[in-house]
Amino acid sequence: MLNFKNIAIRRGSRQLFSGASFTIHKGQKIGLTGANGAGKSSLFALLRGELHADEGEFSLPPNLEIAHVAQETPALSCSAIDYVLDGDQALRRLQAQLAAAEQAHDGLKLAELHAALEHAGGYTAQARASRLLNGLGFTSEQEARPVSSFSGGWRMRLNLAQALMCRSDVLLLDEPTNHLDLDAVIYLQDWLVKYPGTLLLISHDRDFLDAITDHIVHIEQGKAEIYTGNYSDFERMRAEKLAQQQSSFEKQQREIAHIQSFIDRFKAKATKARQAQSRIKALERMEIIAQAHVDSPFGFAFPPPKRMPNPLLKIEEADIGYGDKVVVKNASLSISPGDRIGLLGPNGAGKSSLIKVLSGQMPPLAGKLQSAQDLNIGYFAQHQLELLRLDESPLWHLQQLDKQATEKDLRNFLGGFDFRGDKVNEPVGPFSGGEKARLVLATLVYQNPNLLLLDEPTNHLDLEMRHALSVALQEYQGALVVVSHDRHLLRSVTDQLLLVAGGRLQPFDGDLDDYKQWLAEQKKGDEAAAGADSANNVSRKDQRKQDAERRQRLKPLLDAVKAAEAAVEKFHQQQRDLEELLADPAIYAEQYKEQLKQLLSRKSQIDSALEQAEMDWLAAEENLQQAE
Repeated sequence: MLNFKNIAIRRGSRQLFSGASFTIHKGQKIGLTGANGAGKSSLFALLRGELHADEGEFSLPPNLEIAHVAQETPALSCSAIDYVLDGDQALRRLQAQLAAAEQAHDGLKLAELHAALEHAGGYTAQARASRLLNGLGFTSEQEARPVSSFSGGWRMRLNLAQALMCRSDVLLLDEPTNHLDLDAVIYLQDWLVKYPGTLLLISHDRDFLDAITDHIVHIEQGKAEIYTGNYSDFERMRAEKLAQQQSSFEKQQREIAHIQSFIDRFKAKATKARQAQSRIKALERMEIIAQAHVDSPFGFAFPPPKRMPNPLLKIEEADIGYGDKVVVKNASLSISPGDRIGLLGPNGAGKSSLIKVLSGQMPPLAGKLQSAQDLNIGYFAQHQLELLRLDESPLWHLQQLDKQATEKDLRNFLGGFDFRGDKVNEPVGPFSGGEKARLVLATLVYQNPNLLLLDEPTNHLDLEMRHALSVALQEYQGALVVVSHDRHLLRSVTDQLLLVAGGRLQPFDGDLDDYKQWLAEQKKGDEAAAGADSANNVSRKDQRKQDAERRQRLKPLLDAVKAAEAAVEKFHQQQRDLEELLADPAIYAEQYKEQLKQLLSRKSQIDSALEQAEMDWLAAEENLQQAE
């Protein structure tokens, strides 16, 4: 149990929260929410022993294994999979002790350590690490690459995998989805649902929180309170609580009326497509929890675009990629006013490349790109945060867009993005990632685009800002194309899904729940689901023929997997037999010295053979998955 009794935490002269009293029990999954700077990360630092409470008492059981994601990754020369294996510190300790015992020729100790290693799952650790890396988007080839060869975002994925590899009692995750695509988010969600320990999770992804957490600790106005249930349950409880405050009543009613009017308008023109129905449900849910966001510091809207040519933008038979590498072939897409498109697809399939072509950031390798004369694109991508002038202020950035605007009008506009008072004149350099993202979005909204192209717009944004962005995008009258791992945003603002996969761009006939199922079927090698192509209709006879050909084609690979599995089991059995012999104290008598030497030599050979067999098994599995 983690016990918090009247805890108060300060940062300098500022008190983050006080009087926090609650208990977190073994196996609970806790979501930590609150505005940026409220004290969530400080609570994590308290758990890790990096800071002490200014008031109150915090206690936890002794010898708890607490895992968290490192924020820095040194440029190491070790392989990615070895770096992840370092997360299992118990395994590494046993391996070090084993090496020392071998060096000392301590046979009794060797036998004890080999038994302990097997009990600790040491012989399957490599396979566990490989599965983690695969789930987080790494290929088998990347597993062997040195850590130093990866970019910052991929190194953060390695840090996450290392934390998950630890057999922890308590796991602390601070925004783990920030550097992940939707596929990896879904994998991580499924992993955390099964995690047997106690989880404390800071996240601004409400679908992610809903699927995993059973309690929410919310920090606001100097208080940290615990709520039973997931994030949606917390929102409803908070909405009911705030609805009872008369001072907020009128604003709440305006917010409810605003969302309800949009639902009514949307229902009148929505098709029966599953995406549209999903969006209606998302909007209706937003009406229920409108009160929970009544005190949000954010409030902005996209003004109606001045001109709306039809179509706005069109690509025909376009090849998309870099240099000689084509990632999407023969893509055609026409974007009209009012279109609200979400792009789905595996990591690296070409979603961001497609957005870049649509935005004019890079040309298609082949085919046509046609833009309307009055097209006004608002393009958001993470690299644009790096284009901000760090020595200039938010006010300066808006003044560059509109020299005629008064300072008062620009200040009022920036206030909707929570840049107020002296903040509007402060240099951007020291701003957090979330503040920089809000400023880029503010400049985008100010330019009144008629086509929005958004590539992961919610990275670094907290829950309140994500909610405000969702509300603003619902009423936006232009066209929208968005790539996002935030499923709530996709459900709320899109009514058409396109799939970028297998080098093709095609409609996705389903909603996000169907997409999760599609991903699962992809991993199983189900070609019918992977195609997601309604035009691919074949007769039963042809289907049987294709299935037979597929089985014949895969038979050598399936046989290789079975042979590898058999080899692993054989060496495991031999290893167990030898460990049983080595566990007999009599074998260490002086008269059996030569036999002991032979047994230890044989044990070393079997250990090496088992390790190679496990690697062969993984390789055979990988070959089979690629062929499927």
